[in-house]
Amino acid sequence: MKNNPFIGTGVALITPFNEDYSVDYQSLKNIVDYVLQNGADFLVALGTTSEAPTMNAEEKAKVVKTVVETAGGRCPILLGMGGNNTSALIDGIRSQDFKGIDGILSVVPYYNKPNQRGMKAHFLHVADVSPVPVILYNVPGRVGVNLQAATTVELAKHPNIIAVKEASGNLQQIMEILRDKPSDFTVLSGDDGITQPMMALGAKGVISVAANGYPKPFCKMVHCMLEGKQDEALKLHYTMLRMNGLIFADGNPAGIKALMAHAGLCKNVLRLPLVPASETVRQDIETEYDNHLK
Repeated sequence: MKNNPFIGTGVALITPFNEDYSVDYQSLKNIVDYVLQNGADFLVALGTTSEAPTMNAEEKAKVVKTVVETAGGRCPILLGMGGNNTSALIDGIRSQDFKGIDGILSVVPYYNKPNQRGMKAHFLHVADVSPVPVILYNVPGRVGVNLQAATTVELAKHPNIIAVKEASGNLQQIMEILRDKPSDFTVLSGDDGITQPMMALGAKGVISVAANGYPKPFCKMVHCMLEGKQDEALKLHYTMLRMNGLIFADGNPAGIKALMAHAGLCKNVLRLPLVPASETVRQDIETEYDNHLK
């Protein structure tokens, strides 16, 4: 049986920046403590939400070190390691220091649009080489292609592929994976807004953007679902429903950073080509937060 420590709420950590666009490592430490104290079960370093494509190798290494050291063994750590050049990704995995890292989150190759056979071959290479378990990340809206249910189920047979973060938003596809997958393979939600319904169908948690900014109600909803407290979870789901949409209205992580800046957790700074949320969206986020989530 595969051992999967990535159950419940995983937080896809933002990277806070200073006004001069340097990484704000102190705020990163504070955010790690904040989400863990409010119910997060595991952390994701250098996921999409971290703006990793805009960071250099030195910054990435220091961000990972900061997350691992601040967490201090309180929870499992998942490291974002994906790419659209399989051989370069394999080289990166071979040279990566995995001290304090419990798994990798690897996205479907983007831009060059591999077919299902190409995706399968790519992930089998990654899983064969990785010294830690692999979680697949399917997000067709970002990468341009969809990892189909049948391919996910085939990959799930690999002993080192333990889960999929499903962000297709396609409940039919998600149900097919849940129906056909091996019993020791885990499905995690990749969409904050449909985490509760996905868990009602059989998913075991989420890798969340929202839990950066309002971890307490979000983590409570996930834990309620894991504990079979569906009515309580559903109430929390609807309490957060509007905010779960608003934080993505102007792109990610623009929305969640606007919310977190309002809450005093970071500065509202993003690196180009990303820019802060529009004034209208920011005001809507602040009003919704103050009225329902503060």
